[in-house]
Amino acid sequence: MRRIGIVAIVLAVCTACGAGPSIRPDVAVVEHGSGSAPTSDSTQQAPELQPPTRDLAWSDCTAPTLTRLGLGAGPAGLVLECAGYTAPIDPTGPASGTIEVGALRARLAATPADAAPLVLSSGSDIASATTLAALAVGPAAGLLERHPIVAVDRRGTGSSTPIDCGRTFDRRALADLGQSAGTPADADRVADASRQATTACTDTLQPAALAFDTAHAAEDLEQLRRTWQVDRLGLIGTGNGASIALAYAARFPDRVGRLVLDSPPATTANSPTVAEQRVQGQEAALAAFARRCAALDCSLGPDPSAAVIALRDKAASGDLGTVSASALLTTITAFLGSPRSDQPDRVRELSDVLAGAGRGEVAPLSGLVATTDAAVGTDGQFVARCSDGQQWPGPGRARELQTEWGARYPTFGSDAALELLRCSAWPTMPPPALPSSVPVPVLVLSGAADPIVGNAGLPTVTGTLTSAGATWSGLTWEGYGHPVTTHSDCARQFLSRYVESGALPPNAGMCPA
Repeated sequence: MRRIGIVAIVLAVCTACGAGPSIRPDVAVVEHGSGSAPTSDSTQQAPELQPPTRDLAWSDCTAPTLTRLGLGAGPAGLVLECAGYTAPIDPTGPASGTIEVGALRARLAATPADAAPLVLSSGSDIASATTLAALAVGPAAGLLERHPIVAVDRRGTGSSTPIDCGRTFDRRALADLGQSAGTPADADRVADASRQATTACTDTLQPAALAFDTAHAAEDLEQLRRTWQVDRLGLIGTGNGASIALAYAARFPDRVGRLVLDSPPATTANSPTVAEQRVQGQEAALAAFARRCAALDCSLGPDPSAAVIALRDKAASGDLGTVSASALLTTITAFLGSPRSDQPDRVRELSDVLAGAGRGEVAPLSGLVATTDAAVGTDGQFVARCSDGQQWPGPGRARELQTEWGARYPTFGSDAALELLRCSAWPTMPPPALPSSVPVPVLVLSGAADPIVGNAGLPTVTGTLTSAGATWSGLTWEGYGHPVTTHSDCARQFLSRYVESGALPPNAGMCPA
């Protein structure tokens, strides 16, 4: 069995979507700004997607997947199947050998057997299977009525071959930003932990240490297309997965049959800029949560945002046991950015956990922190995120940003500045290539309060598409959360129409929260 580091290949985790009505009412989308209906021409027609000629060896994993993710029984007719396929570790570089890529298919019992699948990637933000599972059990069955969806876990994450760089102490120091009991977070300690973790990971992964970036993730999608023996892939990229989808379009433009960029990060920005855009989204999402929480008379009191800041300060002082300030904020961000569609029902859940910790009942919060760390804090995600970033700052610049952002973004700013040092020692890697042409129409979705990527980088994405000569259309969802597809029925309806016909909605449209 092939390994990366000391952990064996893990194959399994699957997800899907529930049944729902086949005919839906039209959704009114409000147009804003100077946006106009997208134009179409003979070079931007969406081709037909094909079913696989040679499929993967799927096995049912509905019950264990839903149980593992705490999603309940799922809707009637939901089928989740797991599989894997082998891809070259470094098809264009010096490293030889292969790696196992985890694939997860969601369908309904009534989904046509000969329907062409859509391919979903969440990249390094969270396992793609988790995003697909959340979509599958929510009110999104329409996406599966005509097409199955296959989630591909980015190498090193989810059910793909995991990475274990060892050095638990370094991993914890990075996660806590150098904070220990009674000792505040410190830039120099984070930078030192970054050097140690980087050395451990690059030594473990040699000679393939540089084969875990966005470009190699795009190559894994191409290997799936070749395995399926189809002409084109219909791609849905959420968050970092949108970057992978764009990299695929750059490398294999004639192999793209549909392209959906859901909550994409900036395409041309250095790491501090990307981090600040994310912080803006975190602050906006927390404000939206706080308004809803206060309206429900939740346990955080009349000013939930202030309560969160007070709890962060307690954690920074070492008064929440082993829960550091950074771990607390990471957990809140992950909760607010969860792909689960039942956020309105979970406001009290987060409020009660945080309020209890404020009273000294830390065990529920510690459990939520551990769950979050397992979902977003793996070695594979560390390697992927560091590989993708550009121009990581050193301790001096991080301290400057800590002061600036701490004043500008009162809850998350200071922590975000220190987070940049987690990758400060990682080898510099070239940015992924951007498409020079995109021969299919492109649907771009963004959230007004996205705590995972923010939305300030959206103009760089649409600018990239315009420069590539693409026909594209953008929709903004007014709610908080990530990604748009799992939360907005309005956006899903337009996505379904786009998948079927390539027809795009009016540009600069707004979907209600």
